[in-house]
Amino acid sequence: MPVSGHLKEARTRGARAAAALLVAIVISFLLSESILDVLRQPIEQLAEDRNASLNYDSITGAFDLRLKIALFAGVVLSSPVWTYEIFAFISPGLTKRERRFTFSFSLAGIVLFLSGCTLAFFFFPHIVELLAGFASSEDSTILVAATYVDFVMKIVAATGIAFVLPVLLVLANFVGVLSAEAIRKGWRVSLIGIIVFSALVTPSADVLSMFMIAIPMATLYAAAMLIAHLHDKRRDRKIARTEYASLAG
Repeated sequence: MPVSGHLKEARTRGARAAAALLVAIVISFLLSESILDVLRQPIEQLAEDRNASLNYDSITGAFDLRLKIALFAGVVLSSPVWTYEIFAFISPGLTKRERRFTFSFSLAGIVLFLSGCTLAFFFFPHIVELLAGFASSEDSTILVAATYVDFVMKIVAATGIAFVLPVLLVLANFVGVLSAEAIRKGWRVSLIGIIVFSALVTPSADVLSMFMIAIPMATLYAAAMLIAHLHDKRRDRKIARTEYASLAG
């Protein structure tokens, strides 16, 4: 395909991805008030014991906040579309095996990222409850709405990315950067990291909540280790057959 053809395809797929993102942002903006109601629930619970509220520091603060929520949610919701468009654009230059790997890793990454974001969105009230609980009941908890939403978004995004890390481990193994043995040897350090991360995401007295995040992450790490082990084992058998054939010849 000539360069002009690649540029035309890039424009077409970029337009589709942009259209999907725009639609997702509009839908998210319409739902932003409902999303904000969910985010406001921990503050409303604090208000039962003390003076607590979300506040805007400018006239346009409320609109800016809803737009920020819409942008973040729109990117997440439209991720299957723009990820597919990226894959479809680069796939003609890949071999059949590379296309299969790219599609599989992209699909797994999207599913795990969305799962991690959903789980974090469910557990973030525990973090708010604990951190705000350090203040005395006689004090007032006055939160800038934009700062509060940024805090929640960072937690959600960080958990989503953490759930994608096992996919990156498998990808590194498949391209020969990381061996299954190296992944296996690092399981202790990884487990400690998972526990610490889970404790930070769910810093409450409810230990069950921490394990509800730690167990899926540990399971994903074990699955990545198993897949890497099977891949290395199959690769070693293939190398052994090749060497035997060359010696026999």
